[in-house]
Amino acid sequence: MGRKLKNILPKNSGRNSSGKVTVRHQGGRHKRYLREIDFRRDKREVPARVVAIEYDPNRGADIALLFYTDGEKRYILVPEGLAVGDKVQAGEKADIRPGNALPLAEIPLGTVIHNLEIKPGKGGQMVRGAGGGAILMNKEGKYALIKLPSGEQRKVELACYATVGQIGNIDRKNRILGKAGTKRHMGIRPTVRGVAQNPHSHPHGGGEGRSGIGMPGPKSPWGKPTLGFRTRSKKKYSNKLITKRRKK
Repeated sequence: MGRKLKNILPKNSGRNSSGKVTVRHQGGRHKRYLREIDFRRDKREVPARVVAIEYDPNRGADIALLFYTDGEKRYILVPEGLAVGDKVQAGEKADIRPGNALPLAEIPLGTVIHNLEIKPGKGGQMVRGAGGGAILMNKEGKYALIKLPSGEQRKVELACYATVGQIGNIDRKNRILGKAGTKRHMGIRPTVRGVAQNPHSHPHGGGEGRSGIGMPGPKSPWGKPTLGFRTRSKKKYSNKLITKRRKK
Protein backbone atom coordinates (compact mmCIF):
# COMPACT_ATOMS: atom_id res chain seq x y z
CA MET A 1 0.00 0.00 0.00
CA GLY A 2 2.86 2.34 0.68
CA ARG A 3 4.20 2.00 -2.86
CA LYS A 4 4.57 5.28 -4.73
CA LEU A 5 2.66 5.37 -8.00
CA LYS A 6 4.49 8.49 -9.27
CA ASN A 7 8.24 8.99 -9.67
CA ILE A 8 10.23 11.63 -11.55
CA LEU A 9 11.01 10.37 -15.06
CA PRO A 10 14.75 10.90 -15.66
CA LYS A 11 15.84 12.67 -18.85
CA ASN A 12 18.41 11.09 -21.15
CA SER A 13 17.83 13.30 -24.24
CA GLY A 14 18.50 10.38 -26.58
CA ARG A 15 21.92 9.62 -25.05
CA ASN A 16 23.25 6.26 -23.87
CA SER A 17 25.31 5.53 -20.75
CA SER A 18 28.46 6.83 -22.50
CA GLY A 19 26.81 10.19 -23.29
CA LYS A 20 26.63 9.52 -27.03
CA VAL A 21 23.48 10.52 -28.92
CA THR A 22 21.93 7.22 -30.05
CA VAL A 23 18.45 8.60 -30.82
CA ARG A 24 18.38 11.91 -32.68
CA HIS A 25 15.91 14.78 -32.21
CA GLN A 26 15.27 14.22 -28.50
CA GLY A 27 15.86 16.57 -25.58
CA GLY A 28 14.63 19.62 -23.67
CA ARG A 29 11.25 18.29 -22.65
CA HIS A 30 9.18 19.45 -19.71
CA LYS A 31 9.67 17.73 -16.36
CA ARG A 32 7.44 14.67 -16.07
CA TYR A 33 6.39 12.09 -13.53
CA LEU A 34 6.31 8.43 -14.53
CA ARG A 35 3.00 6.89 -13.46
CA GLU A 36 3.24 3.18 -12.71
CA ILE A 37 0.44 1.58 -14.74
CA ASP A 38 -0.93 -1.86 -13.85
CA PHE A 39 -0.71 -3.68 -17.19
CA ARG A 40 -0.60 -7.11 -15.52
CA ARG A 41 -3.97 -6.82 -13.73
CA ASP A 42 -2.76 -9.55 -11.38
CA LYS A 43 -4.92 -8.52 -8.42
CA ARG A 44 -7.60 -11.12 -9.09
CA GLU A 45 -11.16 -11.30 -7.75
CA VAL A 46 -10.68 -8.11 -5.67
CA PRO A 47 -13.13 -5.31 -6.61
CA ALA A 48 -11.89 -1.74 -7.01
CA ARG A 49 -13.54 1.67 -7.32
CA VAL A 50 -12.53 4.36 -9.83
CA VAL A 51 -11.65 7.38 -7.70
CA ALA A 52 -10.23 9.71 -10.37
CA ILE A 53 -9.49 9.92 -14.08
CA GLU A 54 -6.17 11.69 -14.70
CA TYR A 55 -4.02 12.99 -17.56
CA ASP A 56 -0.78 11.11 -18.21
CA PRO A 57 1.94 12.96 -20.18
CA ASN A 58 3.65 9.68 -21.08
CA ARG A 59 0.81 8.30 -23.26
CA GLY A 60 -2.15 9.37 -25.36
CA ALA A 61 -4.73 7.61 -23.20
CA ASP A 62 -6.03 8.86 -19.85
CA ILE A 63 -5.46 6.80 -16.70
CA ALA A 64 -7.81 5.88 -13.86
CA LEU A 65 -6.82 5.73 -10.20
CA LEU A 66 -8.31 2.63 -8.54
CA PHE A 67 -8.91 2.10 -4.81
CA TYR A 68 -9.13 -1.63 -4.03
CA THR A 69 -11.22 -2.87 -1.12
CA ASP A 70 -8.06 -4.08 0.65
CA GLY A 71 -6.62 -0.54 0.59
CA GLU A 72 -4.20 -0.83 -2.35
CA LYS A 73 -4.12 1.84 -5.08
CA ARG A 74 -3.26 1.29 -8.74
CA TYR A 75 -3.48 3.04 -12.12
CA ILE A 76 -5.06 1.46 -15.22
CA LEU A 77 -5.77 2.71 -18.75
CA VAL A 78 -9.21 4.30 -19.15
CA PRO A 79 -11.54 2.53 -21.63
CA GLU A 80 -14.41 4.34 -23.32
CA GLY A 81 -17.38 4.50 -20.94
CA LEU A 82 -15.50 4.18 -17.63
CA ALA A 83 -16.38 6.94 -15.17
CA VAL A 84 -15.54 7.99 -11.62
CA GLY A 85 -17.41 5.83 -9.12
CA ASP A 86 -17.55 2.72 -11.35
CA LYS A 87 -16.48 -0.67 -10.02
CA VAL A 88 -13.87 -2.76 -11.88
CA GLN A 89 -12.42 -6.20 -11.26
CA ALA A 90 -9.90 -8.64 -12.74
CA GLY A 91 -10.37 -12.42 -12.78
CA GLU A 92 -12.14 -15.28 -14.50
CA LYS A 93 -15.49 -14.45 -12.83
CA ALA A 94 -15.51 -10.73 -13.69
CA ASP A 95 -18.42 -9.29 -15.69
CA ILE A 96 -17.99 -8.31 -19.36
CA ARG A 97 -17.84 -4.57 -18.66
CA PRO A 98 -15.36 -1.85 -19.73
CA GLY A 99 -12.33 -1.89 -17.44
CA ASN A 100 -12.69 -5.50 -16.29
CA ALA A 101 -9.83 -7.88 -17.13
CA LEU A 102 -10.42 -11.55 -17.99
CA PRO A 103 -8.59 -14.39 -19.75
CA LEU A 104 -9.49 -14.64 -23.45
CA ALA A 105 -11.11 -18.03 -22.77
CA GLU A 106 -13.82 -16.25 -20.72
CA ILE A 107 -14.49 -13.35 -23.13
CA PRO A 108 -17.32 -13.76 -25.71
CA LEU A 109 -16.58 -13.60 -29.43
CA GLY A 110 -16.95 -10.16 -30.99
CA THR A 111 -15.95 -8.30 -27.83
CA VAL A 112 -13.70 -5.24 -28.20
CA ILE A 113 -10.61 -5.57 -25.99
CA HIS A 114 -7.38 -3.73 -25.16
CA ASN A 115 -4.22 -4.17 -23.03
CA LEU A 116 -3.72 -7.65 -24.49
CA GLU A 117 -1.03 -10.03 -23.23
CA ILE A 118 1.27 -11.83 -25.67
CA LYS A 119 2.47 -14.35 -23.07
CA PRO A 120 0.28 -15.39 -20.10
CA GLY A 121 1.22 -13.52 -16.93
CA LYS A 122 3.64 -11.09 -18.61
CA GLY A 123 1.18 -8.18 -18.66
CA GLY A 124 -0.54 -6.37 -21.52
CA GLN A 125 1.79 -5.42 -24.39
CA MET A 126 -0.57 -4.86 -27.34
CA VAL A 127 -3.41 -2.37 -27.97
CA ARG A 128 -2.47 0.26 -25.39
CA GLY A 129 -2.68 3.51 -27.40
CA ALA A 130 -5.50 6.08 -27.28
CA GLY A 131 -8.58 4.98 -29.24
CA GLY A 132 -7.21 1.45 -29.72
CA GLY A 133 -9.42 -1.62 -29.70
CA ALA A 134 -8.89 -5.20 -30.89
CA ILE A 135 -11.68 -7.65 -31.70
CA LEU A 136 -11.86 -11.25 -30.47
CA MET A 137 -12.82 -13.08 -33.66
CA ASN A 138 -12.51 -16.81 -32.98
CA LYS A 139 -11.33 -19.50 -30.55
CA GLU A 140 -9.73 -22.73 -31.72
CA GLY A 141 -7.72 -25.21 -29.66
CA LYS A 142 -5.59 -23.31 -27.17
CA TYR A 143 -5.53 -20.13 -29.27
CA ALA A 144 -7.84 -17.15 -29.85
CA LEU A 145 -7.81 -15.23 -33.14
CA ILE A 146 -7.52 -11.47 -32.58
CA LYS A 147 -7.94 -8.66 -35.12
CA LEU A 148 -5.62 -5.84 -34.07
CA PRO A 149 -6.26 -2.12 -34.75
CA SER A 150 -3.74 -2.21 -37.63
CA GLY A 151 -5.83 -4.85 -39.42
CA GLU A 152 -3.34 -7.61 -38.62
CA GLN A 153 -4.82 -10.91 -37.44
CA ARG A 154 -2.85 -13.06 -35.03
CA LYS A 155 -3.27 -15.98 -32.65
CA VAL A 156 -2.91 -15.47 -28.90
CA GLU A 157 -3.13 -18.12 -26.17
CA LEU A 158 -6.54 -18.35 -24.47
CA ALA A 159 -4.84 -18.09 -21.06
CA CYS A 160 -3.68 -14.52 -21.87
CA TYR A 161 -5.53 -11.71 -20.11
CA ALA A 162 -7.13 -8.75 -21.86
CA THR A 163 -9.22 -5.81 -20.65
CA VAL A 164 -12.74 -5.27 -21.99
CA GLY A 165 -13.53 -2.12 -23.99
CA GLN A 166 -11.95 0.34 -26.40
CA ILE A 167 -9.37 2.74 -24.99
CA GLY A 168 -10.73 6.25 -24.51
CA ASN A 169 -9.48 9.64 -25.76
CA ILE A 170 -10.39 8.60 -29.32
CA ASP A 171 -10.01 12.16 -30.70
CA ARG A 172 -6.37 12.37 -29.65
CA LYS A 173 -5.23 11.87 -33.27
CA ASN A 174 -7.14 15.06 -34.24
CA ARG A 175 -5.20 17.26 -31.82
CA ILE A 176 -3.57 20.32 -33.43
CA LEU A 177 -0.31 21.24 -31.67
CA GLY A 178 -0.63 24.89 -32.70
CA LYS A 179 2.99 26.02 -32.35
CA ALA A 180 6.57 24.79 -32.50
CA GLY A 181 6.95 25.26 -28.75
CA THR A 182 4.45 22.49 -28.02
CA LYS A 183 6.73 20.05 -29.84
CA ARG A 184 9.67 21.26 -27.74
CA HIS A 185 7.70 20.74 -24.50
CA MET A 186 7.18 17.15 -25.66
CA GLY A 187 10.94 16.69 -25.96
CA ILE A 188 11.05 16.62 -29.77
CA ARG A 189 13.88 18.70 -31.30
CA PRO A 190 14.03 19.98 -34.89
CA THR A 191 14.82 17.60 -37.77
CA VAL A 192 17.25 18.86 -40.41
CA ARG A 193 16.87 17.54 -43.99
CA GLY A 194 19.68 15.36 -45.25
CA VAL A 195 20.21 17.49 -48.39
CA ALA A 196 20.82 20.56 -46.20
CA GLN A 197 23.72 18.85 -44.39
CA ASN A 198 27.33 18.34 -45.41
CA PRO A 199 28.49 14.99 -46.86
CA HIS A 200 30.25 14.07 -43.63
CA SER A 201 26.95 14.20 -41.70
CA HIS A 202 24.54 12.62 -44.20
CA PRO A 203 24.74 10.62 -47.47
CA HIS A 204 22.35 13.13 -49.11
CA GLY A 205 24.60 16.09 -48.26
CA GLY A 206 27.06 18.07 -50.37
CA GLY A 207 26.93 19.34 -53.94
CA GLU A 208 26.88 22.84 -55.36
CA GLY A 209 23.52 24.59 -54.84
CA ARG A 210 20.35 22.54 -54.88
CA SER A 211 21.68 19.30 -56.29
CA GLY A 212 19.23 16.73 -54.87
CA ILE A 213 20.27 13.60 -53.04
CA GLY A 214 22.73 12.52 -55.73
CA MET A 215 21.88 8.82 -55.63
CA PRO A 216 19.24 6.45 -57.10
CA GLY A 217 17.36 5.97 -53.80
CA PRO A 218 17.29 7.73 -50.43
CA LYS A 219 19.36 6.51 -47.49
CA SER A 220 19.31 6.95 -43.74
CA PRO A 221 22.07 9.00 -42.03
CA TRP A 222 23.91 5.68 -41.52
CA GLY A 223 23.79 4.67 -45.19
CA LYS A 224 20.94 2.12 -45.06
CA PRO A 225 18.30 2.16 -47.83
CA THR A 226 15.03 3.73 -46.63
CA LEU A 227 12.60 2.68 -49.39
CA GLY A 228 11.64 -0.88 -50.26
CA PHE A 229 13.97 -2.26 -47.61
CA ARG A 230 12.26 -4.62 -45.16
CA THR A 231 13.49 -4.43 -41.60
CA ARG A 232 11.34 -7.14 -39.98
CA SER A 233 13.35 -10.20 -38.94
CA LYS A 234 12.55 -13.33 -40.95
CA LYS A 235 13.11 -15.41 -37.82
CA LYS A 236 10.75 -13.41 -35.57
CA TYR A 237 8.98 -15.61 -33.04
CA SER A 238 5.53 -14.28 -33.90
CA ASN A 239 5.67 -15.09 -37.64
CA LYS A 240 3.96 -18.44 -37.10
CA LEU A 241 1.22 -16.80 -34.98
CA ILE A 242 0.28 -14.12 -37.53
CA THR A 243 -2.42 -15.36 -39.88
CA LYS A 244 -2.87 -12.12 -41.85
CA ARG A 245 -0.26 -9.39 -42.07
CA ARG A 246 -1.06 -5.70 -41.79
CA LYS A 247 0.56 -5.23 -45.19
CA LYS A 248 -0.35 -7.70 -47.91
